[in-house]
Amino acid sequence: MLKDPPLLTIRREFPRPPRDLLAKLKGAQTGHIVDAMQGRAALDHHIKPVDPECAQFVGAALTCQTGADDNLAILAALVLAQPGDVIIAAADAFSATAVVGDNVTMMAKNKGIAAIVIDGMARDSTGIVPVGLPVFSRGITPNSCVRSGPGKVGLPIVCGGVAVQPGDIVLGDRDGVVVVPQAELQAIVAALDEIRRMEEETQKKIRAGMTHLDSIAALLKSDKVSYVG
Repeated sequence: MLKDPPLLTIRREFPRPPRDLLAKLKGAQTGHIVDAMQGRAALDHHIKPVDPECAQFVGAALTCQTGADDNLAILAALVLAQPGDVIIAAADAFSATAVVGDNVTMMAKNKGIAAIVIDGMARDSTGIVPVGLPVFSRGITPNSCVRSGPGKVGLPIVCGGVAVQPGDIVLGDRDGVVVVPQAELQAIVAALDEIRRMEEETQKKIRAGMTHLDSIAALLKSDKVSYVG
């Protein structure tokens, strides 16, 4: 017979990214971060802000594994969180009940948490929006969950199809959420200015009337393309 697991398994101490490096990502577009990470790093596209007008954030991941229909780990994370953390919770993409509502959001705001990201559902959207804290979820349902465990806090998770370690960098905007492994933070910060410069140069040309990429026009004239009519 399997032994009942503990209600919560918690790693209280883990390294967080340097605040000066984290600050350099403030306001960064998720698309630019993805470009710096070879086109990957975004959570499942269903995970979107409850309020698109309150979506921009960056912070260190405080990871939670809630399982379906349970938010005990998220409530424990509220006790353990440091200001600037992002509570990011794997909830098995369960859509029948919500694991975060307006009360959790208000307490997170009081704690100085940067955002809440859940691979599950939220509720009480009319109460969440006035709080002014970015909350990302797969959708909204009035149904409520239990808080009975088992759950985990501060341990590796997979949220929205992306592996997340505690202390990784989590960023969000209207488009969604991306995760930067902490070990790659310095390289991503270094690459970001160049990506922004290249994007601005391209858009400047488009605003001036550019209709296509010269590289694609050259490809169409090459022997790598076969025309059948």
